[in-house]
Amino acid sequence: MKSTTSAVLGLLMIATTVVACSPEEVAAPKLEWTKCADFATSDREAEILADPAVECAWLTVPLDHDDADGATASVAVSRVKARKQSRGSLVFNPGGPGGSGVLSSLALARALAKSRITETFDVVSFDPRGVGATKPAADCYDEGGTSRADTVFPLLATNVDLTEEDTRAVAERCAAGSGGEEALAQMGSRTTARDMDVLRAALGEEKLTFLGQSYGTRLGAVYAEQFPQRVRAMVLDGAFDPRLGTVDRRLAAYQGFQRAFDVMAAACAKAATCPLGTDPKAWTTTFQTIVQPLRDAPVLALDQQLDFDDALGGVMAGLYDPKMWPTIVAGLTEVKQGKGDTLLTMLRNIEGGEAATAVNGNFTEAIYAINCMDEQRLTPEDAVQLRIRTFEVAPFMFPGGDAAEAAKGARDGCEFWPAPPTLGIPYAQNVGGLPHTLVVSITGDPTTPHSGGISLAETLGSALLTVRGEGHTVVSSGANACVEKVAAAYLIDLELPATLPECAA
Repeated sequence: MKSTTSAVLGLLMIATTVVACSPEEVAAPKLEWTKCADFATSDREAEILADPAVECAWLTVPLDHDDADGATASVAVSRVKARKQSRGSLVFNPGGPGGSGVLSSLALARALAKSRITETFDVVSFDPRGVGATKPAADCYDEGGTSRADTVFPLLATNVDLTEEDTRAVAERCAAGSGGEEALAQMGSRTTARDMDVLRAALGEEKLTFLGQSYGTRLGAVYAEQFPQRVRAMVLDGAFDPRLGTVDRRLAAYQGFQRAFDVMAAACAKAATCPLGTDPKAWTTTFQTIVQPLRDAPVLALDQQLDFDDALGGVMAGLYDPKMWPTIVAGLTEVKQGKGDTLLTMLRNIEGGEAATAVNGNFTEAIYAINCMDEQRLTPEDAVQLRIRTFEVAPFMFPGGDAAEAAKGARDGCEFWPAPPTLGIPYAQNVGGLPHTLVVSITGDPTTPHSGGISLAETLGSALLTVRGEGHTVVSSGANACVEKVAAAYLIDLELPATLPECAA
């Protein structure tokens, strides 16, 4: 699952060579596999996890890995066994951050039901720190949930005014609901990567075989940096660029969404009924005339109302996958008719929500918490400039009015987080002792641009499999025979062709 905040959307690391001086091996905890009923965080998850093919376990880890004798955390893990004789575990992260890992082992097993990958490996996934069933989980809402229009957790901060009181209050609420400030300080990718190494040992694997997509490419790169000699194989699909700071990475993502919007509009324009019209120069302007009025006059959508940010979030959710583009078109046609059901449904699907006011699991809160520990902090002045530049590189996201005025309320929601970010950007630089890895990148990826795939492959010394076309991540779809053949040969036999093919999306 990909987030329309973080997936689209710090202490500077010194770029010295990182050698294999990883933390010492710890005694592996035992995994007790059982049914998954206790691991669901919503009715929707409970229905999915009732499938007898999936089993679950708790992994006990130190809350703070630098204090092995202190408090502990419980990581939720799921597994679907190999369809034939297992040769070990493939650990999978689906992206996000904030996406459910417990659901993802089953999702991957279903998508790759005819693949050599699922014949050969047990598919294992887990809820990262702060996510879903893992304890402590990020919990920043008041009891009973909150509106999706919450000012501190917008999916897209293009039309939200924040104050110092807002950001201070949310940090206090998060600490109160999430196990305290110490727990919040351990919700970053570096801690989760150390959890992954404990999981590797608990699974009985000498070395890790990993598939990470979107945010999972950051998690994989951080694991490779910390434990290079414990990597067996690693496929990183839809890459976060490890060299880009927070501002540049977000702007690159927003620019990618604008490009994807233009390609979607061109496809739409082939039909006379396209709500965006047929003039390429007018597509963005026409889109703005459809959605900008929602800022002041939301329309009815299912059991609530669709405002500007909801509509934009729904459209951006659809831009991830060309198969969803006709649904975007249908949604925009609906808005012109005074209804918002389709776009709101698209928005709910990407964030995993069920009800009008309650957020499913803690997807949005987990994104927030993880990014607070990973991303560089922005001053209020920097946040304003980021919003102005966002409107420049992605004008379809502009909410209307005066750009400078619209940007005045921009603020970094993490400014009062109780711990500084620990990721460090750039990260995973000059890693020594890492075996061959594989980066997969789609040339028309809307949120993790192809340039990021090139950069990550250069950083890790990885082979780069280029996929021509549109979309975000491809290995886990099971729909691309060219990609699946290369990925399977690499993951199973550690073999790559002398010259990688160029696949078509």
